[in-house]
Amino acid sequence: MKKLRLRYLGDPILRKKARKLDKVTPSVRETVEAMWDLMEKSKGIGLAAPQAGLSQRIIVVDTREDGEQYALINPEIVWASNECSPLSEGCLSIPGVEAEVIRPSHVRVKGSNIQGKEIEIEAKDLLAKVMQHEID
Repeated sequence: MKKLRLRYLGDPILRKKARKLDKVTPSVRETVEAMWDLMEKSKGIGLAAPQAGLSQRIIVVDTREDGEQYALINPEIVWASNECSPLSEGCLSIPGVEAEVIRPSHVRVKGSNIQGKEIEIEAKDLLAKVMQHEID
């Protein structure tokens, strides 16, 4: 399995727009597995590929709320509610810092799963906030 390490505030990759992937390959699936491993070891609930040093549009999310885990390739928010609410957010790339962020409470996110199938996720509350944070 690939070994990935967290990147921290100040690393230039965190400021660059990640590149869109053309298709889901075995290498992309291996990257997703390595991201799950890094996120779990870091005790996070979400991770974007640039946080692992990769300029790719991939996120993994496990809020432990609904028992679902999500790995999305080329995720994008296709709809957001007008209703917003605050949440104290942290980030694995900025350890020890939390800030209250106001975001839409309900979003629809489109992307490909690790089989390459286009999916759309209806996300509310914490899941919606984490999806938005990782896509930012």
